[in-house]
Amino acid sequence: MTSIYDRIGGQEALSAVVEDFYTRVLADAELAPFFAGANMNRLKGKQVEFFAGALGGPDQYTGLNMREAHRGRGIGQPQFDRVATLLTVSLLEAGVPKELVDQIIAAVAPLAGDIVSPAVPRG
Repeated sequence: MTSIYDRIGGQEALSAVVEDFYTRVLADAELAPFFAGANMNRLKGKQVEFFAGALGGPDQYTGLNMREAHRGRGIGQPQFDRVATLLTVSLLEAGVPKELVDQIIAAVAPLAGDIVSPAVPRG
């Protein structure tokens, strides 16, 4: 069976999707502040590596685990959901079939537990 990585067009397609995705993220007033001061070239490279590995490609992700990479960033569920929406748009606009997009988003959704910061009780 062919991997999702190969079915969406491999490294070239994945790199294009990640580039488009971060263009959308950085244009989003709610999400852009989370990336202030980030080395975007490095981040994009790690994102491509992560997705390639997660989707059955040849790359093995060598970055921090999701919990470590996002610790202390104050990311809430609404921001996680917004990122998933922008990823969906980038994938669909790149011509990835909806059923594959749904599989990719289903693979990413469980990462919320490691990325979203626990709500701080007010009182």
